[in-house]
Amino acid sequence: MISSLRGTVLHAAPDRVVVETGGVGFSVFVPADVAHTAVVGQQLRLHTSLIVRDDALTLYGFADRDELEVFGLLLSVTGVGPKSALGVLSHLTVDQIAEAVTGEDDAPFRRVSGIGPKTAKLIVLQLAGKVQAHVASAPATAASTAVIDQVTAALVGLGWKEKVAAEASAQSAEDATDAERESVSALLRRALAAMGPGAARG
Repeated sequence: MISSLRGTVLHAAPDRVVVETGGVGFSVFVPADVAHTAVVGQQLRLHTSLIVRDDALTLYGFADRDELEVFGLLLSVTGVGPKSALGVLSHLTVDQIAEAVTGEDDAPFRRVSGIGPKTAKLIVLQLAGKVQAHVASAPATAASTAVIDQVTAALVGLGWKEKVAAEASAQSAEDATDAERESVSALLRRALAAMGPGAARG
């Protein structure tokens, strides 16, 4: 079982990367945010899941172990395959998935391409009680949820994907000073600086 990879990025596409380690290039399907931030020639570490089929061996990779664990949980849901599970993790953070399941809200899942109303309901039903721990273990910040939500909304308005925006907002809140944590403009500046110059990821 290949449980992790660390190596040099040889190629990056919208849904996959090729990582060279030990002289071998591994093609790995990844969430959109990982693909967007992967830079050819730079090092990348992924937590991976090897899916074995009769006709193929396919690697799926994630930036952190929480995403890998949720990927496995999604695969346990009736009707959810690897591509659909990856689609969910490309559109929603682990916290957003946990919040939707805990709140019995299937709407976020219905917005994911390839997830129909029936499957969205099954995700909520079959993951109930299984992803709450991720919310409880999520790092807390002194910034109010309202401020972080406003920064996220501003980044989405600038063209960034919701998942990327949410993660950048939360990270900025963790890194900010006490004064900055309650200022939307201050956190937004931090988030934009961390995300770097260039066009927004649409």
